Amino acid sequence: MSVLTTLGGEPASATATGRSAVWAALRRDKAAMVGLVLVAGALLVAAFAPWIASINGGDPYTYHSSALAGDGSPQGALGGVSGQHWFGVEPLTGRDLYAIVVYGARTSILVGLSATVLAVTIGVLVGSSAALFGGWYDRVVSRVTDVLLGFPSLIFMIALGAFAPRAIPRSVLIVAVIGLFGWPSIARVIRGQSLSLMQRNYVTASRAMGAGAWHVLRRHVLPNLAGTIIVFATITIPANIGAEAALSFLGLGVPPPTPAWGRTIGTAVAWIATDPWYLLAPAGALFLVTFAFNLLGDGLRDALDPRVGES
Repeated sequence: MSVLTTLGGEPASATATGRSAVWAALRRDKAAMVGLVLVAGALLVAAFAPWIASINGGDPYTYHSSALAGDGSPQGALGGVSGQHWFGVEPLTGRDLYAIVVYGARTSILVGLSATVLAVTIGVLVGSSAALFGGWYDRVVSRVTDVLLGFPSLIFMIALGAFAPRAIPRSVLIVAVIGLFGWPSIARVIRGQSLSLMQRNYVTASRAMGAGAWHVLRRHVLPNLAGTIIVFATITIPANIGAEAALSFLGLGVPPPTPAWGRTIGTAVAWIATDPWYLLAPAGALFLVTFAFNLLGDGLRDALDPRVGES
């Protein structure tokens, strides 16, 4: 029995054995464990951003004009790095860059996680239901998925962000836009997996005994998709964090002065010649978080793949 099947199996002992096997395989993957540690650290930073930012007495909303030179550039080496400002200060405003990066983690990770939950939920429901009901519904869903996969989503995101009413909170709008354009690829994979599961003997027997479509979906299809869903969600999170950063870079993210890595990177481009650290700090944080999620996602994919143990 494969790990994916074991995870969705009914006996509790089989489920526990499957989880133990996945955890053991994950622990053997050093890269995945590094990713897991980094992801846990990033989540802690996002959750406790005010406390972590206050360690050096800074916050992203206080202007330190005394740390700036006459032309608005930070005083001192590396953009004003000092014992008081560990990452230096922001040009023109003097805001503490360390606090901006820490608070930016909260914005990027929260948007990335929320958009992923929305995209995965829609993708799983649409993909599994298409496989379950088939017929005209499956054909319509497949055509809509194909159209959305080929649609220039970034252009539409930019247009929607520019013309959306200001009454809508920007973070909610970004989550909705990224999530609503992120589900088609998930739905396609889930549909293929669900079609395979529908051919299993226990599903056929359950339907022959009179089980309804939603019973089959809830008891037999979705539990056996748990591994695929977890892996897909883990790999989708860094993509959505990058999408939020791209929108913020273009000025369509959360409004200032709320810290956001993408907007900070976009602003820092103009200062790269005189203050490269202003760009490197948020860009390094963005790279580290997305890299960590990718490492963890790759490790989970390998741990949940039954062919790994056979090779």
